[in-house]
Amino acid sequence: MFEIKKICCIGAGYVGGPTCSVIARMCPEIRVTVVDVNESRINAWNSPTLPIYEPGLKEVVESCRGKNLFFSTNIDDAIKEADLVFISVLSNPEFLAEGTAIKDLKNPDRVLIGGDETPEGQRAVQALCAVYEHWVPKEKILTTNTWSSELSKLTANAFLAQRISSINSISALCEATGADVEEVATAIGMDQRIGNKFLKASVGFGGSCFQKDVLNLVYLCEALNLPEVARYWQQVIDMNDYQRRRFASRIIDSLFNTVTDKKIAILGFAFKKDTGDTRESSSIYISKYLMDEGAHLHIYDPKVPREQIVVDLSHPGVSEDDQVSRLVTISKDPYEACDGAHAVVICTEWDMFKELDYERIHKKMLKPAFIFDGRRVLDGLHNELQTIGFQIETIGKKVSSKRIPYAPSGEIPKFSLQDPPNKKPKV
Repeated sequence: MFEIKKICCIGAGYVGGPTCSVIARMCPEIRVTVVDVNESRINAWNSPTLPIYEPGLKEVVESCRGKNLFFSTNIDDAIKEADLVFISVLSNPEFLAEGTAIKDLKNPDRVLIGGDETPEGQRAVQALCAVYEHWVPKEKILTTNTWSSELSKLTANAFLAQRISSINSISALCEATGADVEEVATAIGMDQRIGNKFLKASVGFGGSCFQKDVLNLVYLCEALNLPEVARYWQQVIDMNDYQRRRFASRIIDSLFNTVTDKKIAILGFAFKKDTGDTRESSSIYISKYLMDEGAHLHIYDPKVPREQIVVDLSHPGVSEDDQVSRLVTISKDPYEACDGAHAVVICTEWDMFKELDYERIHKKMLKPAFIFDGRRVLDGLHNELQTIGFQIETIGKKVSSKRIPYAPSGEIPKFSLQDPPNKKPKV
């Protein structure tokens, strides 16, 4: 069998960088070169400050870089010298979750390799299998034809996104009836046929993969004349958009039907904790809706750079003219963001937000002081927070009948809950 000694990965982003770093770590006899046309990104991979944040990634990179792991802009030479070329591992779909990518790579549920059903295709498949067999048990390495491999990737993310949209739809029903969506999720999750994963109600899913892969599935179904199937999967995206709009509308209604010129602290901008990735983050859309109503946003995230937040909010379709410069301030810590605010809105489930000194925060806020928990990170603190004096609104639960009630006005909302949000144009 052909033995792989040199690997080239084209694309030094959230997939290519971590994946090939772990391959280099697990296969010290293989030379791995990650190439990209973005010189600043490659320079960052070669520096002490990596271009992406992922727990455990820095240690892996530093253990291999300069030995059998290299980052370069010399794409042509790397391709010519390589025995195997990854194009951001497209021929080998990844099932990584940001925040646990290194763990997922070192101990995967499965590795899926698709190839043509030709002698040449099968030799390539077996050669790649041999790379993964350095650390992955053979029974976890699945081989399929190319279509099965690619559809498996799309379907996996579509099913996960579907579960989130499903529990989010129930969260709206829970708020209307007095049920608690966490209790409902626990009850149904104990059914072994359903399981308890991805049943966490929230302000909506984000990230680069879920929406993209569901929409790819929709496109395929439409192109192959399967309109009923396309409409089914489109509803997963529509429900996610609805959840974001519903949460923003709840903030506005609770703050006496207006947020114009009110200071609102946004805690968390990454699409999930333990990553600096903001792609399709629900925070972007919540910020957009509040900016459209004239709110002054003070945003804090422990891992997202100021420049990234400004770029995301300045994108056409998110804001207009000088909205960001007039209405957005990036804060250096959560206490600064909350100082003088009418409300605190938690958009990312960073663990640190559970440990904040909320008595200190309450003293500096305008009264009545509101907390809108879009990630259910403060569930165990509701009694304490109410004693301090906070009015609490959370996803999928009525916290207390004693609070200032959430009573949506009978008027038409300032933005429609039915109309889809403006999409960021693809660049």
